[in-house]
Amino acid sequence: MKASLASFVERIGYEDVGLLSPDFEPAAALKRSQEGPRALRFSVRGSELQAVGNVTDTRPKVMKALEASDLKEAYRKLLSALSSPQRLVEASPPPLREASRGLLSLPAIRFYERDGGYYLTSGVFVACYMGICNASVHRVMVLDERRGAVRLVPRHLWYLYQQARSRGEDLPVTVVIGVHPAVMLAAASSPPLGVFELEAASALLGGLEVFRSPVHGNPVPVGVAAVIEGHLTGELVDEGPFVEAMGGYDRVRKQPVLAVRRVLINVEEPAHVILPGGYEHGMLMGFPREAAIWDAVSRAVPEVIAVRLTQASGHWLHAVISIRKSHDGDPKNAIMAAFGAHPSLKHVVIVDDDIDVDDLGQVEWAIATRFQADRGLVVVYRARGSTLDPSSVEDGMTSKVGIDATKPLGSDLKFERARIPGFEG
Repeated sequence: MKASLASFVERIGYEDVGLLSPDFEPAAALKRSQEGPRALRFSVRGSELQAVGNVTDTRPKVMKALEASDLKEAYRKLLSALSSPQRLVEASPPPLREASRGLLSLPAIRFYERDGGYYLTSGVFVACYMGICNASVHRVMVLDERRGAVRLVPRHLWYLYQQARSRGEDLPVTVVIGVHPAVMLAAASSPPLGVFELEAASALLGGLEVFRSPVHGNPVPVGVAAVIEGHLTGELVDEGPFVEAMGGYDRVRKQPVLAVRRVLINVEEPAHVILPGGYEHGMLMGFPREAAIWDAVSRAVPEVIAVRLTQASGHWLHAVISIRKSHDGDPKNAIMAAFGAHPSLKHVVIVDDDIDVDDLGQVEWAIATRFQADRGLVVVYRARGSTLDPSSVEDGMTSKVGIDATKPLGSDLKFERARIPGFEG
């Protein structure tokens, strides 16, 4: 039941590229090795911990993390864990020691030329307040040994922070770095408020061993590389620029300061470094939404063959969904279900089951030959979208487009893709 990042990385294998500068070199190494079968391991000058990245940058790696034989099983397992969480298993803590230079002992990276600072990108913030426990992933811009700026989006940790601040209190948080990817996937999901993501991870793993953090008593997975104990305070500072999932810079905002009390490290485990705007960033954000879209569309149409949040859209803004329809109205129902399941979705294309959703050339062919705007276009004006889309206005207000690129039922040969028997390509 001790699920750790180190054990998973040993399982999938890794390439070790040695000692790197915290300025840009890890980003370049991670960029070069994306979509490979192995993870990347490296050291960062000044850090007391080893680091790994590209752990969940592909769907096959995600399936291994979830012990799933195919994507549909992976979706089902994640959705089941979020709806039926499992109790955590209390255990003894790992061999932790005090970091000699606080946050500066961790592998904080400057990834891109216009970054606002050195960033920790895989911190899982665990907070229990007013009887509600939450675990979610947030970036930390390191300010000094004892302070970091934390990007809070208006979801559950933000809600707990606002509740604490309304009472004149700082929010106690425990930040954990370097956990099994199943824990990361659960923490990157968005279950209803009150569903504790670590308990969802416990369901995914068949039991998650945790110990109590030394300052706040929050549950922490046993297989952890670093534990940061502190408070989200009322002090606000400029955070950013930072590269988001689409590969562009997020704007600078006033964000709360994490005031650190203790930084503990376990040198037997590596810290997780996620390349901003890289495939792993998009996969961790997008895979839980892909599962939600698959679930919602499966309830709206007879059969869903595949769902893909596309790489070029940061695994976030664009979806391609292949279905097997029984009615010519099914694609529009699929479009509406997809928008409802993932509110940040901007464009969705529905194709038939003879189209490979991973081949965007085939998708474009389907749009070119099977789509007519006067009957297959769905436009939703001025809906809430994603603030990650720089073309959106008024803090995420956007127009959304759905495209029915399926052939009519009972259609003749003119809608078929010509094939050569025995030839794939």
